[in-house]
This record gives sequence, structure tokens and C-alpha cells, in this order.
Amino acid sequence: MAIEHFLLVVAVLLFLSIIAGKTGYRFGVPVLLLFLMIGTLAGSEVFGVISFDNFHVAQNIGVIALVCILFSGGIDTKYDSIFPVARQGVVLATLGVLLTALITGVFIYFLTNWFFPNVTLTFLESLLLASVMSSTDSASVFALLRSRGLLLRHRLRPLLELESGSNDPMAYMLTITLITIIQQLQISSEATIAWGSVVALFFAQLVIGALLGFLLGKLAVRVINKINIDNDSLYPILLLSSMLFVFSLTYFLMGNGFLAVYVAGLVMGNSKFVHKRTTLKFFDGLAWLFQIVMFLTLGLLVNPSELLPIMGIGILVGIFMILFSRPAAVIISLLPFRKMAFNDRLYVSWIGLRGAVPIIFATYPMIAGIPHARTMFNIVFFITILSLMVQGTSVSWFAHLLGLARPLTAKRKLDDFDVDFADDMKSSMMQITVTDHMLQNGHHLMNLPLHAKALVVMVKREDNYFIPKGTTELRIGDKLLLICEDNKILEETYKMLGAEVATKVEIEEED
Repeated sequence: MAIEHFLLVVAVLLFLSIIAGKTGYRFGVPVLLLFLMIGTLAGSEVFGVISFDNFHVAQNIGVIALVCILFSGGIDTKYDSIFPVARQGVVLATLGVLLTALITGVFIYFLTNWFFPNVTLTFLESLLLASVMSSTDSASVFALLRSRGLLLRHRLRPLLELESGSNDPMAYMLTITLITIIQQLQISSEATIAWGSVVALFFAQLVIGALLGFLLGKLAVRVINKINIDNDSLYPILLLSSMLFVFSLTYFLMGNGFLAVYVAGLVMGNSKFVHKRTTLKFFDGLAWLFQIVMFLTLGLLVNPSELLPIMGIGILVGIFMILFSRPAAVIISLLPFRKMAFNDRLYVSWIGLRGAVPIIFATYPMIAGIPHARTMFNIVFFITILSLMVQGTSVSWFAHLLGLARPLTAKRKLDDFDVDFADDMKSSMMQITVTDHMLQNGHHLMNLPLHAKALVVMVKREDNYFIPKGTTELRIGDKLLLICEDNKILEETYKMLGAEVATKVEIEEED
């Protein structure tokens, strides 16, 4: 395909994905599922727009996308939100993933050896397939929880985001370890596995990854604050290079790069550095772009006709993971935390979303030449679709059913003022439109009936912005940005002005 044709196809697919995502959100369908389906339909077996069957390229795209998504997720997470649930999150990200893999692996082995003779997997192959699917998908969890307009009670959202952002390393290491063992046994059935070395390497990767992520994150903040670049637009590129450096250096030092970039994101997101807000906006858009590209690419790898033969086992394994292995792993992992309510545990069990990460990990057996690798890939793809359809569409409904959600209706973006607070500033903002009623006592700012603790900090007149003084003359249609100390003063100011409130933004805490 000529590069011009390729770019045209990519542009159309990206546009269709965005439109489908907007439509899907209105009807409660996870946008990531729609991205995945568009990629599948664009593949060679359906419409034949793009003929793509390169698992190496898909894996590389997936790894880069996952690094960006994990880093962006870490940068958006605040210490004060995850600190109270850090222990639960770490246990779920490690022990929870291990238990999910073990329980699901035993079920797959029993199922394929007794009821599906056309898909007979050994015990190690069954564990490998289960390990590939053992982690919750960070892209799916971040996208769904942050786009539903819900505020979960009891700090459930930071717990779920912490788990999904930090459990990929465990699933990755389980996958790579089992692939290595299977390959050794393929060479010699009498090969001995040094389990002590395997376990030691396993924990070494976690420790090295977490330590390097913390140290390199701190270093990146210092470099960004000291480098003093004349062109401000280069700061997001500097942060991007820092992210890639953290991942690659950690890999070469035998640590887990996925964990390192998530920890580095946490460190940098909770630190102050120049042009932080514009940089974070850049990464938010970049993360969404990578999510779309990743799901489209993975969708191109699938031939729908290959899903039919494994539909039976895919449905059974998927339902088993949703209703049994994930809940069992969560309940066992959270046993030490007796103060955690049953409904909270139940909701955490339900949000065990599978997404792009298991599909990316499913490419590793394909590239390694593991027996039944293509079947494993198709099963993982099918279960991902099932998980997004069943669990992804019921995120809000299930939270309301358990009494764990309250709508986050007050915190909205300001349409005319691209401003934000520092993280440690607890205030409220209001954007109002000047009317003739507001100017009945005079056309100057000092004539407005404002609360003593409310301050007009900016005015937008047509396309121009300026900072007002008391003697500033106001006009009908001007947009005013007010800051108040708290929500109560905000409401009193609104009543005093009798103004048309365009947008109101509050700082709202979780229960």
C-alpha cells in the first residue's frame, strides 16, 4: 500500500473511532470495545481495507501504547487518594493476579482435557493462557472510570486505578516465566527448572522496577525544572523522552519497565515542575491516541471466522473468570482487610476488566512459537470482547445497585477559561455571563454585588482576556471568572448577582 493510501486509511479509521466512541458513550457502550471492533472490521477478512498479520509490529505498538497509558495514569493519580488504599492495591496487583492465574488455569486445563478435545492444552499451557488474562486492563479501567461521570464511595476508584495500573508487571512476568519453562521442556522433557532462581528474578524485577521508577521520576522533575528551554512547546516532548528513558533503562537493568513508568508517573504527577498543566493535557491526548491505535491494531490481527470454533470455551472461561476466579482471588487477597465492606469487595471483583493488555501479552506465545498459541490468542480476544460487553457496560449500573456511586455533577470544565488550580488549593470557581440586570447599579466592576470573599480574577470579552480592576467597565455579554473560598460562598455569590451561571467548578472530596 502506498504511503498516501495508508495515511488516508489511518485518518479515516481514527475519525470513525472518535465518532463511534462519542456515539457509544451515549448508549453506554465502552468506547474501547468499539475501537477494537472497527479494527476487526477493517481487517483483511471482512472489508479488506488493511491486510495486517504481523504480531511483532503489533506487540511493539502495544508495548509503546501501554507504556504511555501507564505513565499517563500514574501522572493523574494523587498520593493522598491512593495512600489509604495502597496496601489493598499492592496485594490485589500481586497476590490477586497470581490467584486469578492459578484458579483460571486449573479450570482451563479441566475444560480443555475433558470437554473440548479439539483444544487440548497441557497444564503449563493452561496456566500460560490464564496468566495472559490475569491482570485487569489499565486502559479499560482508566477510560471507563474517568468517563462515566461517577464518584465512587470509600475510595474505590483510586483502589481500582492503582490495581489496574500496577498489576500488569505481575501478569507480564508470569507470562514470560511460563513461556521460558515451556520452551525449555520443548528442548528436553527432562529439563530441570531452577524454581529458586525464577522466584528470585521475579521479585528482583519488581524491586528494581519500583526503585528505578521512583529515582528516575525524581531525576526527571529536577531536569525539567533546571533545563530552562526557551521554546515552551518542547516541555511535553521532554517529558515524553523521560518516560521512554525510564522504561528502556529499567529493561536493560533487569527491572520491570511497566512498573517503573507507572511509579515514575506517580512521582512526577505529585511533584511541581514548569508547564505542568499544559504537559499533562498533552499526555492525556497522547494516551487516548495510543489507546485508539492500540485497539485498532490488535483488532486487525483477528480473523472473525477463527473465533467461531473457540466460542464455546471462550464463553465458559470468560463467565468463570467474571463470576468465580476474579471474585475468589479478590476475596482471598482482601481477607486481612476486615474493615472493608462486602459491597466494596463485590464491586472490586466485578471491575476485573480485560482489554488490550491481555491481547498484547497473547502475542508473546505467538512470537515464541508456543503450541496452540494462535488458539490462545483467539480465546483471549474473545474473552476481552465478552468482558467489555458484560462488565464494561455495567460499571455505572452495578455501582448504583450496590449503593457505591454518587454522580459527579458539579466538577465541569470551564468553557471560556482554560485555567486550573494547584493541587493543594481548595477553592471553587464560577464562570458567569454579565447581563443588564447585573449592571443596574453601575457598569464598573466595583458596582457588582459580590460576596466579600469572592474575587473576579479574569474577564473574557469576545476573544480577548484581561485581568480587571475595580474601575474596569463591564459590558453585557462579558464572561467573568470568579474564585471563592468554598462552595457555600459560591452559592451566596450566585444569589447576590442573580446571574446566569455558565459553568461552576467545585473541588469535591471522596467519602
